[in-house]
Amino acid sequence: MSVLTDRLGNGLRLTVEPAPAPGRGLVAVALTVAAGGAHDPAGRHGMAHLVEHLMFPRGTAADPDGHVGRVEGAGGTCNAETHRDHTVFHTVAPADALPGILEWEARRLLGFAPDDAAVRTETEVIGAEIRGAVGGGRLWDTAYASLHPGSRDSYGTVAELRRATAAEALAFQRAHYTAGATALTVVGDVDPAWVAERAEELFGAVAAGPARTAGPAVAPAPGPAGSIPYGASGTALAHPLPDAAGERHAYLAHVVLAELLGRARLPRAVRTDARLASASVICGYYGQWLASAAPDLALVLLGRPEGVGTGEAVAAWEDVLRDAAAAPPPDAEHRRALNALLVNCHRQADSLAARAVAHGRAALLFPGRLPGDNGPGALAGQLARVTPADVSAAAGRLLAAPYGVTELVNP
Repeated sequence: MSVLTDRLGNGLRLTVEPAPAPGRGLVAVALTVAAGGAHDPAGRHGMAHLVEHLMFPRGTAADPDGHVGRVEGAGGTCNAETHRDHTVFHTVAPADALPGILEWEARRLLGFAPDDAAVRTETEVIGAEIRGAVGGGRLWDTAYASLHPGSRDSYGTVAELRRATAAEALAFQRAHYTAGATALTVVGDVDPAWVAERAEELFGAVAAGPARTAGPAVAPAPGPAGSIPYGASGTALAHPLPDAAGERHAYLAHVVLAELLGRARLPRAVRTDARLASASVICGYYGQWLASAAPDLALVLLGRPEGVGTGEAVAAWEDVLRDAAAAPPPDAEHRRALNALLVNCHRQADSLAARAVAHGRAALLFPGRLPGDNGPGALAGQLARVTPADVSAAAGRLLAAPYGVTELVNP
């Protein structure tokens, strides 16, 4: 069945995808907002993360279940993620619970009214998350900052969050959680016409706000090498990726390149090159490609044997890239890498929650693409069009572009 893409009267993006047989009896709902860590106000690093937590109001005397309790009481599960450029709330539940799920989503969006006690509670919860993500747990964010100095992660800073107030959280939510910056996605055992009508009734009161997406690409500007505690001494390199909205084919060629290198060429380099103790490369946020708008990056981790310096390890990595850029990979090697990605792509497509999240991200992070070429159903075909020559060109592009460097220090 076809995917319904529409705009409500206030500009809120709506995507409804009736799932085939595997999705019968279930429904997934995603609410995606083009606001993340990059939108935190000065002096309040982590405000987007805090608002995400506050969007799950806890039980009160008047409403003992709270949002999570209501969803779980209907047999569903719900969670959320704050990223650099967006925040996504996702729920999976029995299909007959959809009327309630949509009502509860609209209620927490329109009725957002935290008090200072809730802010203090959630600030402490976030503080525990931040402390648990020190060192290697925040490697991606540190590597990103090496390529884009001044960027801030989506976790937040405990000292700044402790000064946050309910009034500030409310102001942030009202400024950023507008219809023009929001996408609602429903996937599963659904009637698109009914969802569209009900969405207009429930979400039509969301303030319109300006039409906003994740924002334009930022040119890479590597800063000085930093360092981060890690389980082993080594080096992390942050390579810029093409814009997945305007250069989707080139972006996916880098994804195939990373898979191809990781499957055989990097393991071979580790076995034969004394400058490397280990080596890996992934595209996108912790390997989640198409999970961020530009600028996105490929992250390379190089383990260094004792006595080997950063420059030597980087030179070994560049030798691998040079070899990949010199000639297209053999068809058999290319096919193995491509097939592995296609299997994972199809596996993700079987998940209603993953499809709902992917549709919301597509609407907000990659605007301007045709609807039929911008959702999870199009990815397999796009990947299949990547050729060995495209992969070779991607390696050459990585060699030519600036990159960031982060030292990994074994404490």
